[in-house]
Amino acid sequence: MIVGLDIGTSKTCVAVGERDEQGNLQITGMGLSPSTGIRKGVVVNIEATLNSIAAAVEAAEFMCGADVHNCWTGIGGTHVDGINSRGVVTVSGKNRETREIDQDDLGRVLQLAQEISIPLDRQILEVIPQSYIVDGQKGIRNPLDMLGVRLEAEVHIITCSSTSAQNLIKCVNRAGFHVEDLVLQSLAAGRSVLTEEEKEMGVALIDMGGGTTELLVYSDGALCFIASIPVGSELISRDISAIKSISFDSAEKVKIEAGCCWEGLLGNDEIRDGEVIISGLGGRPTVPIPRTHILKIARPRVEEIYRMVKEKLDKQIFPRPIGAGLVLTGGGASLPGAAELASYIFDMPVRVGNPLPMPGLAEEYRGPMYATAIGLALEGNDRRNYRSEERGRDILGNIKGGSRWGLGKMFDWLKDVF
Repeated sequence: MIVGLDIGTSKTCVAVGERDEQGNLQITGMGLSPSTGIRKGVVVNIEATLNSIAAAVEAAEFMCGADVHNCWTGIGGTHVDGINSRGVVTVSGKNRETREIDQDDLGRVLQLAQEISIPLDRQILEVIPQSYIVDGQKGIRNPLDMLGVRLEAEVHIITCSSTSAQNLIKCVNRAGFHVEDLVLQSLAAGRSVLTEEEKEMGVALIDMGGGTTELLVYSDGALCFIASIPVGSELISRDISAIKSISFDSAEKVKIEAGCCWEGLLGNDEIRDGEVIISGLGGRPTVPIPRTHILKIARPRVEEIYRMVKEKLDKQIFPRPIGAGLVLTGGGASLPGAAELASYIFDMPVRVGNPLPMPGLAEEYRGPMYATAIGLALEGNDRRNYRSEERGRDILGNIKGGSRWGLGKMFDWLKDVF
């Protein structure tokens, strides 16, 4: 069983998957609960957070009919940062005549690439290989078994606050579950909504959550940039609440049920112009809110977020243009008009990033708000498969590297016993 746990500012989402005989993942359970203990990716209330985790996991357990013990947990927020680095080693050349690059050489060059100076209050979260260079030849994806003398690795290193990471793990543990590993939330979201073709062409993923907006850029199939904006779609609800003098919960309901941020959508068959009737505060009379007023509140806030993201993108130089355009995901991407407004601001193709089709995933859960939890489960499955392959290589390497004496002793013992 593989479990993805996405703890956000406004909701906690859990995706439960089971592996088939080929190691592929099938989603068997989903759970969702409100979240109040997280602010901008940082735990601010441990009790509220662990209660939210427990409620979401319980809902997922009920759906899949199995107990959850371990989970792959997402982490994000403004305390997460990324940096490009490079490592260089000489190929060990166990066979001096061929100098084939083996797994040990890859391990050494990646280890050297991540030996960077970081503050004591930070820790390395991810080390993601971008490409390799063998004897000056660039753009190599997998140099294993290639011939060479000098091996270089270009990697993207993601770091995070040690305190934030430990508090997140503590909440999950106190809720009764074990964290198998922490995974960058935007990386997990990209795993579930981006295609390999988009990553090759160059694509920017905007994950608009409640408290933060995460930016992630792929170029030539490799991750090359991440950033976090300290504002999210929750601010739209706060603006509606303040301007219309209604409770935050009522404003959130208005945003979800009647929100829009693109004028061209008002009056069409799906999003009709008109009024939304909301109960007043403290027993006051109901408040009619025209949808045009909601649009005038929501659009400036969404546009502000997009322009902050655009400012981040404009400051970067990528290996190639973002040919595949933008993909919007997260709860904020569900707001009608979000894609149209993004296309206007960024002047490039935009689509809403729903989780890609996969076995067991019901249509009702193929929305952008579920992308990160499903991506965490997929990422956990990929890493578990990779670790199994690594153990297999280690066993094979031991046999090839001189463990025959040990196998011979075992066979002799078997003969003596039987």
